[in-house]
Amino acid sequence: MLYTLAGGGTLCGLAALVLLIVSTATDFWMQYRYSGASANQGLWRFCINHKCHAHTITVAFWDATRAFMLLAVLSCFAGVVLGLSAFANGTKSRRVRMGGIALLLSGFLALLALAIYTGVTVNFFGKRFLDWRFSWSYILGWVAIILTFVAGVFQLCAYQKNISEPPNIQES
Repeated sequence: MLYTLAGGGTLCGLAALVLLIVSTATDFWMQYRYSGASANQGLWRFCINHKCHAHTITVAFWDATRAFMLLAVLSCFAGVVLGLSAFANGTKSRRVRMGGIALLLSGFLALLALAIYTGVTVNFFGKRFLDWRFSWSYILGWVAIILTFVAGVFQLCAYQKNISEPPNIQES
């Protein structure tokens, strides 16, 4: 049962890691109309008619969202590596537990990043642009949050199951 839960947690964590990286790196967190042209923006730059530029507005929420997303990616990576290392060296329940904690931390960090972005977007950009919507990079971030929480819970359940089972004594 340990390998099933830990394996499922590691696979969910790996999927979450890919989604977090794609979400953080791409420029489609929000789409809007700017002077009649289609525009989109991500955490690092904005694009108008497929011409992209670095963000010119220096606002703390950009830095906070970027920082929390990068920390979420690093924490998710650590959780996946710890989950995989438990399989490579036999059952290491401590690594599975630490991997589960890292994955849950990743979920909380990404949740914080997306909550900040959502609040600022609705209150600032939502009033600035009439025709706007959240886009696929942003949605991938929310899917990644769900996957990191599921992965963390699976790994912590695997750890709990492992410590509650009696040791396997083989007779010779």
